[in-house]
Amino acid sequence: MKIRLGHSPDSDDAFMFWGLARGAVKTDYDFEHILRDIQTLNEWAMEGKLESTAISVHAFAYVADKYALLRHGGSFGDDYGPMIVSKTPMTNEELKETVIAVPGKFTSAFLALNLFFAEKFGNGVKPKFEVVPFDEIIPAIQSDKYKAGLIIHEGQLTYGKEGLVLIADMGVWWKSTTGLPLPLGVNVVRKDLGPDAVVEVSRCMRESINAGLNNREKALDYALEFARGMDTPTSDEFVGMYVNQRTVDMGEDGVKSIKLFLKRGAEAGIVPAVEVSVID
Repeated sequence: MKIRLGHSPDSDDAFMFWGLARGAVKTDYDFEHILRDIQTLNEWAMEGKLESTAISVHAFAYVADKYALLRHGGSFGDDYGPMIVSKTPMTNEELKETVIAVPGKFTSAFLALNLFFAEKFGNGVKPKFEVVPFDEIIPAIQSDKYKAGLIIHEGQLTYGKEGLVLIADMGVWWKSTTGLPLPLGVNVVRKDLGPDAVVEVSRCMRESINAGLNNREKALDYALEFARGMDTPTSDEFVGMYVNQRTVDMGEDGVKSIKLFLKRGAEAGIVPAVEVSVID
């Protein structure tokens, strides 16, 4: 069976799927790696385009009828996560009135931003925003096209070197209010493939993650091909943030956090209410 496997062209996802890409996982299935930015993968998931894909937790609320959610492959920010950054410090009132460059309307970063605004400024208060490709947000702030941006991926480690300052960290905010890690990305498999295929794809992905963690140097070398100029220590740190034992198994607190995240999103009228069940 051919499985088109979607994931973002980033060092953490590349590290996670090194085992499958380099033959460390044995399977009769033919995996084709499809690399796209997370917003595109989210949009494709709405159509059920790929057999298996990484998507934002936010987007899962719209595709739970089509895709099974896997217990492994998740990305969580444990007291860190997407960040609002700017050239200069901002007051809450300034932030409230600022147009923020965001990486996509279905990203978990955007849902977290909306929940953050609701808590900070009151229910019904939503951020002003414009969607900008994630890798163009920092340059757009530097060129004064936008006063602030919501950054994901390696920008969370490099924004200071880019001359920007932190306004708010969504992962820190979520942990302080819930005591839980912020759910960001998950891996899913299309249900119409049948239960046997779902189980096999799940096994392959779990083994691929373990293969990377057990062969860190080789997997990191592969991941550096997708690191967009990051040096090895920074890439290693970034991979460690988002590929770890919680990626192998999100744990009960991970499941709890996903359910709470989407429940609060539904209560705020941002996402449809959805029943969350996780496949081992």
